[in-house]
Amino acid sequence: MIELSYIRMRNTQDAMVQRTNDYLAKSYVPALRRAGAKQVGAFTYVIGEGNPSTVLAIEYADASSWESSGQKLRDDKDLLKAADAFYSGPLQYIRRETVILRGFPTMPNMEVPSARSESKTHIFELRTYESNNQRSLARKIRMFDEGEIAIFRKVGMIPVFFGEALAGRNLPQLTYLLAYEDMAARDKSWAAFGAHPEWTKMKNEPGASDGEIVSNISNAILRPLPFSSIR
Repeated sequence: MIELSYIRMRNTQDAMVQRTNDYLAKSYVPALRRAGAKQVGAFTYVIGEGNPSTVLAIEYADASSWESSGQKLRDDKDLLKAADAFYSGPLQYIRRETVILRGFPTMPNMEVPSARSESKTHIFELRTYESNNQRSLARKIRMFDEGEIAIFRKVGMIPVFFGEALAGRNLPQLTYLLAYEDMAARDKSWAAFGAHPEWTKMKNEPGASDGEIVSNISNAILRPLPFSSIR
């Protein structure tokens, strides 16, 4: 189970961004871990609609763990004290949007990429595919499970998670996160994917084209924040 939260702020020059990320790093993310979160990825936009935003990708063992974490956060005295100070100050953020994701059958859990070094991190690409109806979304998920994720790996992409949205905006939809060494590696991998014979065969099967099963695709390039466990 993955909770994907978008914390929207006003502009990159506003102290709002620093105040919010300080609160997340020092108080909220440690509280999430105390409440049972397995991984807490924290990212900021490099390219994408909605900048500036901080994106949290929070993994729980299962739905029960996710549900119980809410009460644990509400009972966390250290978090409550920090939140009182945070919310009593200047405006913190504009809004928070949350999507609840269930991992795909072939990739039910997050896969955290191996750390590159202390000074170098991966870049990440967050992609969301909306579909016209649940059947077309199910078809797209099957395509990922039946070969598309495997092709991603073959061309050098590093899958982090794939999830079907159970609750959130613009349903039905799926969202996935990929990691790369840098933007050059990202561009090389997508070029290789587009030319890969297995992908050519898959996308040309009846009922498998994006035009038939995907109504909208959005993506953003992200970089991890210093307190992210996914780097």
